[in-house]
Amino acid sequence: MQADRLRLRAESEVKPGDKAGVWVALGLAGAAALALNSCSTVSSTASAPPVIPGATFVGNRTCAECHTNIARVFPTSAHARIHIEDPRAVGQTGCESCHGPGSLHVAGGGGRGRFILNPGKDPAPCFECHRQVQAEFALPQHHPLPEKQMNCAQCHDPHGGDIFKPAGGLAMARLNENCAQCHREQTRPVVFEHPALREGCTVCHNPHGSINPRFLVQRDANLCLRCHAQEPGPSVRPGQIFIGKSDHTAFLRMGTCWSSGCHTAVHGSNVDRVMRY
Repeated sequence: MQADRLRLRAESEVKPGDKAGVWVALGLAGAAALALNSCSTVSSTASAPPVIPGATFVGNRTCAECHTNIARVFPTSAHARIHIEDPRAVGQTGCESCHGPGSLHVAGGGGRGRFILNPGKDPAPCFECHRQVQAEFALPQHHPLPEKQMNCAQCHDPHGGDIFKPAGGLAMARLNENCAQCHREQTRPVVFEHPALREGCTVCHNPHGSINPRFLVQRDANLCLRCHAQEPGPSVRPGQIFIGKSDHTAFLRMGTCWSSGCHTAVHGSNVDRVMRY
């Protein structure tokens, strides 16, 4: 409805016969509608919050009495916009949308994991909303979260709001710093760095899961050709593939770029600008 009102208003403000103005106005109206309906401006409703037998909802204020530090930063988090539409809920119930109703937890004096769900240990509450991520963890190559050797909170801060800090933020804006906590060899400083690392590890890897080895988003040389493919010039014969000034046609038949003896130091090198050890 709001988008329709914006469209009608945009059309009414354009002079008759001004076709270009119509398209510009409609484009602006569409952008405004997207902004109004984006995940950063619209609250989400948890239709199926976690269940804790015998417990009832107590509201965010009760949680804040003990979890002061979390309550201070949580309003800036994307998760703070999740709430429960339930007549039994008391006030805002953003905390209990993920952790479950907290009355028994409060009555028992609190305690880590007592009568409360901890998504840091069990990803089930996270998967209630993040279905796509859950499906990716079912792929053949995945981080060992389903095996309970990792948890979501090791890479994501569910309560953080500043996405530019690797230790606080859902989107992990500085992806390499987060991955570097475990993958130190691949993220260490080098003389000749792979420019793709500046854009983040997820340019080549899907951290949740993949059908390809090493969580790669593409198999074999197609991964590299996503960035390194070139438009052939008039002097290039059909079937020839040039990367830079070199004819790579024969090289690509020998295997992947990093396993055929060429660019073996794919994350960066200290001795060779073309990524070799």
